[in-house]
Amino acid sequence: MAERYKGLKASGGLAIGELYLFTRDEIIVDDRKISEAETKAEFAKVKNAIDEYVKELSNLDGASEAQANIAAAHTELLSDPYFTDTIESKITNELKNAELALDETIKEMVEIMSQLDDDYLRERASDYKDIGFQVMYKLKGIKAKDLSNLAKGSIVISKELTPSDTSNMNKEAVVGFATDLGGKTSHTSIIAQTLDMPALVGMGDISTKIKGGEKAILDGNEGLLIVNPSEEEIAKYEVLIKEQKEKKIRLREIKDKVAISKDGKKVEVSANIGNLDDLRLAIENGCDGVGLFRTEFLYMQSSDFPTEESQFEVYKEATQMLGDKPLIIRTLDIGGDKGLDYYDFPKEENPFLGYRAIRLCLDKKDMFKKQLRALVRASAFGNLKIMIPFVVNIDELKEARRMVDEIKVELDKEGIAYNKDLDVGIMVETSSSVIMADKFIKYADFFSIGTNDLTQYTLAVDRGNENIANLYSNYNPAVLRAIKHVIDVSHEAGKWTGMCGAFASDTDAVKLLLGLGLDEFSGSSAKIAEIKDTIINSSQQEEAIFAEKILDCELTEEVEKLVKEHK
Repeated sequence: MAERYKGLKASGGLAIGELYLFTRDEIIVDDRKISEAETKAEFAKVKNAIDEYVKELSNLDGASEAQANIAAAHTELLSDPYFTDTIESKITNELKNAELALDETIKEMVEIMSQLDDDYLRERASDYKDIGFQVMYKLKGIKAKDLSNLAKGSIVISKELTPSDTSNMNKEAVVGFATDLGGKTSHTSIIAQTLDMPALVGMGDISTKIKGGEKAILDGNEGLLIVNPSEEEIAKYEVLIKEQKEKKIRLREIKDKVAISKDGKKVEVSANIGNLDDLRLAIENGCDGVGLFRTEFLYMQSSDFPTEESQFEVYKEATQMLGDKPLIIRTLDIGGDKGLDYYDFPKEENPFLGYRAIRLCLDKKDMFKKQLRALVRASAFGNLKIMIPFVVNIDELKEARRMVDEIKVELDKEGIAYNKDLDVGIMVETSSSVIMADKFIKYADFFSIGTNDLTQYTLAVDRGNENIANLYSNYNPAVLRAIKHVIDVSHEAGKWTGMCGAFASDTDAVKLLLGLGLDEFSGSSAKIAEIKDTIINSSQQEEAIFAEKILDCELTEEVEKLVKEHK
């Protein structure tokens, strides 16, 4: 009899195959104390293991795009002085052996990242776990198990897969995977999307419920794993898989097209990125530009506040890579859940409502000015736009614009080129910016809605609190009315509104957002072609009628039901 298990949808798609249970060798960490005379030798062991892994990463001949991205991310984390300094301190000052110092440092980094509110950053914990495994294997001289030689048609089941595990999968053999742990925005999930492979994560204890060798169906679209399916279910899914393959062929042809609805509404479909590797992937997936470049990674991966020049080089390269396509760069959004090793943030009762983003930047104007100068200078090389986050007062936007204007005067005197028509907009993510949208639009060249925080603040729901997770929904009528209001205000002023929150990547919501009048979708690069396909095959005017019906709803459940029926 068939057994059905639910999981989080990490990557869409369908697969029929045989389950393969992947278990990792248990690592027993040596916990002995060492003498002062042994400290140098113990640290040398860790350094050698790290160097060996870095060398291995740099020698990935013929690496897939997924492997190359993991190699770049891991190399970057391993080069962080804080990482190696912490290990050295544990060995030198606490007399812990190499294995114990590495193990404790990794656990501390994982703990720090796991507590962050930002989904993208929180899921970086899996990268540190991965690094821990890889370096520890080198320390112990253990050859890691991998998934490169499985039988064709394998569906991998595991407690947890690291990014390395996933990137090393043989795509010709593995047709999907499901794990006990993991989140939708983890590198593992992103790799599954890159490989175009169905995947489920956060399944609880699925790895303890299967033996391996069972026939199964993996439905990444519905978040379902069916073990020992009936012949009727297999036949049904074989038809669906054939349709899926036909759709994928169509999407490959569509990804580089302009998204214009059947009645002529042109929409930009852009990507959210955190670094240049993300941008390369977005370009390959047919992005119309970048709707959100998270600059905090430049700060978090540095040992001190990055210089104007180091930032300029990154912004310039990103701008040149996109050519005439828009690149919207968000100014530093640090604080709250995102800290810096080299700066002590004040202890706060409610950090997400505290000293962060534009509040910090306007308080540390020397730091902020370096970033703004780098951005304004980079604007000379393409279609760069500046976006100010977490704005609640008109004065904050006006002061940021005053600083930009001041920089332009300085650059004129220095004979340095920049885009004279550089746009400066805001990220609409607070109730204040929604309520005062008609005032903000006088000083903003565009709006971009950050639905993650906007939903959280509008509904007074901590999106990281599992006890009230059922209350957090982008489909809540209050959130949808806020979105509609912001779009309408911008249009009345002859300007435009985009969306860079997770809601923009929700393919079920595309028609609704099109009907609300959204001008730009910016989200996961893996969803670009599907979003374009939906827009091209929709009528904006017809969807506007549907949106009016949705805006009249009173309950979230009612909205979700209507949206599902409207597919």
